[in-house]
Amino acid sequence: MLEFEQLKLRLIANEQEIKDLRDAIGYDKLVRDIEELELKQTAPGFWDDLENSQAVVQKTGKLKNKVESYDNIASSYDDLLVLIEMADEEGDATMVEEITSSIDELEKNLSSLRLTTLLTGEYDGNNTILTFHAGSGGTEAMDWAQMLVRMYTRWGERHGFNVKMLDFLDGDEAGLKSATLLVEGENAYGYLKSESGVHRLVRVSPFDASGRRHTSFASLEVMPEITDDMDIEIREDDIKMDVFRSSGAGGQHINKTSSAVRLTHIPTGIVVACQNERSQVQNREQAMRMLKSKLLEIKEREHLEKIEDIKGVQKEITWGSQIRSYVFMPYTLAKDHRTSFESGNINAVMDGDLDGFINAYLKAASKGELNNN
Repeated sequence: MLEFEQLKLRLIANEQEIKDLRDAIGYDKLVRDIEELELKQTAPGFWDDLENSQAVVQKTGKLKNKVESYDNIASSYDDLLVLIEMADEEGDATMVEEITSSIDELEKNLSSLRLTTLLTGEYDGNNTILTFHAGSGGTEAMDWAQMLVRMYTRWGERHGFNVKMLDFLDGDEAGLKSATLLVEGENAYGYLKSESGVHRLVRVSPFDASGRRHTSFASLEVMPEITDDMDIEIREDDIKMDVFRSSGAGGQHINKTSSAVRLTHIPTGIVVACQNERSQVQNREQAMRMLKSKLLEIKEREHLEKIEDIKGVQKEITWGSQIRSYVFMPYTLAKDHRTSFESGNINAVMDGDLDGFINAYLKAASKGELNNN
């Protein structure tokens, strides 16, 4: 049947890429590394050092996931090839829809695994911290900041990441003045590092009784979360700590004790805060990780030798240098100004459909093809 012949040709078109991907992910080395790590776990006294043993187990799991992802793709390819030939021999047209869906899934998984080969940065595998700030524009900008928080939360949920609110400052009438999210999951920073910058919104404001069109801005900072094995020293004398009462978003369950923590790094003026945890000690620990993450991000971006080389407060992102625009009126369009990737389905984008933008950025960055304007 013609339909099965076309499906077979479409499937075979992926064969070379599957073979190339095996080399790209270093499949054979991954298998050897897994064997070595599993051997370590059988050594006497391995479990005595809980911190080290957990790190080894976690690393083993990540490597296994990558190998299993490739194995599943290769196995699916072989199974589908046989299934197409069998269905064609039997002339079973009812299988066309199922096979088409299976090829769609294979190509999606292939694209996803291929993308991980572009994540070669030192911290790409880490969790990530997202910090949002409303720009000029009053209530409209604060509402836009909250919309962005929801958008990235939905993106994280789509990908099975754990998204946790660490800190927030409610807007005067609506929205948020600022917020900080922790996104936990493999390669969270690698994927979301492309989202750092200014995001621009154009829409008819629901807060304007005249129904006029408004332009609003919000900035997003993206930092890799510091892990315990990263040796980053900050002098206690360089830190000022303030405590305040925690409160839930929208003013719910206000805490009766001053458990929230705000840390100021005196040499640079950088401020971080955390109010999500139950105790002041836990909030301080998380805030310290946030501070170290921010200092590390600046150190890497500025190509500095050490944290102490950071001389002062970093300049704010200028509102004119937006990385992406989201237009609701007079047409609907989300466009990335660095890659020219765009989507006309603005509602899907605001619901977390960001993979196209992220993929386009990573591919362009790997080829040195990002727009500078």
